[in-house]
Amino acid sequence: MQKKAELYRGKAKTVYFTDDPNLLVLEFRNDTSALDGERIEQFERKGMINNKFNYFIMQKLEQAGIPTQMERLLSDTESLVKKLTMIPVECVIRNRAAGSLVKRLGIEEGTLLEPPIFDLFLKNDAQHDPMINESYCETFGWVSRAHLSEMKRLSYKANEVLNALFDKAELILVDFKLEFGLFNGQVVLGDEFSPDGSRLWDKKTKDKLDKDRFRQSLGGLIEAYEEVAKRIGICLD
Repeated sequence: MQKKAELYRGKAKTVYFTDDPNLLVLEFRNDTSALDGERIEQFERKGMINNKFNYFIMQKLEQAGIPTQMERLLSDTESLVKKLTMIPVECVIRNRAAGSLVKRLGIEEGTLLEPPIFDLFLKNDAQHDPMINESYCETFGWVSRAHLSEMKRLSYKANEVLNALFDKAELILVDFKLEFGLFNGQVVLGDEFSPDGSRLWDKKTKDKLDKDRFRQSLGGLIEAYEEVAKRIGICLD
């Protein structure tokens, strides 16, 4: 598969065209960002870790019946993926209170949320990814009611699969984001699942093993990512 011109460059990933119009190369870089990209640093091995982490998780979700864009690994930092028409709405599942939920509602961090909360955010960097609801999606035509219903169903199903996976590894899946797109009219999971877009805590110590280590200047970002990967059975080397 020949990698061609750059299609899109995000905060931590670059997407390239290939010689197949239905396939893209997804490259994970070592960049790490916070504060809507105002703070960016590079961490050795991060691109490799997130690429292999994402591939592993997408395989687990595929096995559970959740369609994903993943095709195969190409290298330590690159994957071959289906070209989706991305839906500009981000889905977030919250199992425990953290991040913006704590700030907005004053709830104590770590509070168990039962049932888990399903949030929606508009993918718009200029507007700082504002929180929206299902009415906004329908009124502004960002996603149809049927497709949004399927996104919600798949998000909760992913939560069941991943909660079990991380719980077995003595980890708490606090929250995570998912992005979806359309492939031949079908809702398909795209983008990535990694510690960049999820919160993962040690079950006993409540130590944070995700990008909050960077956001909150806790240090040990790569060590945390590697620890999570090791516990759930990802071979990095």
